[in-house]
Amino acid sequence: MKLSVIMPVYNREHFVGSALRSLIRQRDDVDLDVIVIDDGSTDGSAAVVRSLIGESTCIRLFQQANSGVTKARNAGLRQLLPQTQYVSFLDSDDISPIGRFKADLACFSEDPDLEVTYSRMTLVDKLDNETLEPAVDSNCITVRGIHLSAGIFTRDLIDRSGGFDEDFRQAEDTDFLLRVFESGPKYAMPDTVGLYYRRHPGNMTKEAEVPFREFMRAIHKSIKRRRADPSLRKVEGIFDFRELAHWRFL
Repeated sequence: MKLSVIMPVYNREHFVGSALRSLIRQRDDVDLDVIVIDDGSTDGSAAVVRSLIGESTCIRLFQQANSGVTKARNAGLRQLLPQTQYVSFLDSDDISPIGRFKADLACFSEDPDLEVTYSRMTLVDKLDNETLEPAVDSNCITVRGIHLSAGIFTRDLIDRSGGFDEDFRQAEDTDFLLRVFESGPKYAMPDTVGLYYRRHPGNMTKEAEVPFREFMRAIHKSIKRRRADPSLRKVEGIFDFRELAHWRFL
């Protein structure tokens, strides 16, 4: 099974190495292809990526002028290999738990009609840099939130999705996931933890900085689409909004 993982990077030299190592350590579990899109970083992010390419040929680096994360994700989609069967994503400051791909890809082997697996995510504020696991004194919460990295998608579903709406500079992942699930794919929701979402001062989605109107715009666009096309499904029972709200108080 060829799995391509798309990782946009912008000025994450202190985190991208750990993110990539969390993928590389799973290469014995899956035929792995890691597509890194450096979105015009001005720090040493690209140098960190190149140093890891020397250790693992599954990493491919592409560089572009700074265009924003939405265009970077679409650039990654354009670099998918012809033999890619499955697609996932990982942000450059997050971690893919060991064994995640092996566990979730097994779902596709068991059900040939499956088009998406959508796993849980653990939000953490401290990670052990050696084990890439939550630190013993970390505040953690595990939920099924809205996060692209929680999903593994078939190539056919990705091709049908039309990519990311470049009208969004943030919440493009929310819009994408809503469109995917509205289309009515066959999906599974394993108990696997699909990512460790690292909370840190420079995280662009830190609660105080999130443009709430962009998130709501994605929700409103979903409502409009479903009103215009009754064949689209209402997306419910997948994302755990209530538990996510508790995170801000940890």
